[in-house]
Amino acid sequence: MKAIILAAGKGERMLPLTKTIPKPLIPVLGKPVLDRLFEAIPEEITDVVIVVLHLAKKIQKHCGNNFYGRKISYAIGSVEGNAKSFLAAKDFVKNESRFLLLQGDELPYSKDIERCLTFSSSSLCFEMPDPWNHGIAALRPDGTIESVVEKPKVPIGNLVNDGVMVLTQKIFDCEPLQGAKGEFSFSSMFDQYIKKERVMAIKAQYGCGGFSSPADIPRVEEILKQRPI
Repeated sequence: MKAIILAAGKGERMLPLTKTIPKPLIPVLGKPVLDRLFEAIPEEITDVVIVVLHLAKKIQKHCGNNFYGRKISYAIGSVEGNAKSFLAAKDFVKNESRFLLLQGDELPYSKDIERCLTFSSSSLCFEMPDPWNHGIAALRPDGTIESVVEKPKVPIGNLVNDGVMVLTQKIFDCEPLQGAKGEFSFSSMFDQYIKKERVMAIKAQYGCGGFSSPADIPRVEEILKQRPI
């Protein structure tokens, strides 16, 4: 099975660190985020394409062509938004019935990813007490995602859509929409996808929540210390 890792963004809210370090290489408990992500990926993921742009050469040098036992390829992302960066990796998974999508700045728990992979389509979610700055998922009675509302003024709940998804080729039938700032968002594609496929919401057991600014690093490190192996 193959995986796409989106690691193209500038990580502007993580400045000044991201001026010289790509966000996926920021150390957390002495180890880069990307290393911790690869440690969490199940063994059935044998091939990974990393979508790079900002400080791309540093990520390419760090991971090379083989990283944590996985064959590594690269795709060049886009300044036009994360949907365009995602689509840059389309050919890499064109022969896969389903694949794993990961955000390069996420720190998911390995068991949560394994639970996601037990479904044809799924999305890792976590409960957050103050979810206003995230995509909020509303669920059907069977636990599948009915809708995701991005940064609602009045939150419809506290279940935040996270950066780990299992997707099928139907995601590529979804056209990204251009937002008010001119960027094409992956969330606009995902919103169409959940109307085509039944996407199971997997509630994270040890979710780290947002990893956006330098102030988040100590909080995330404390969560990682408490995780079982």
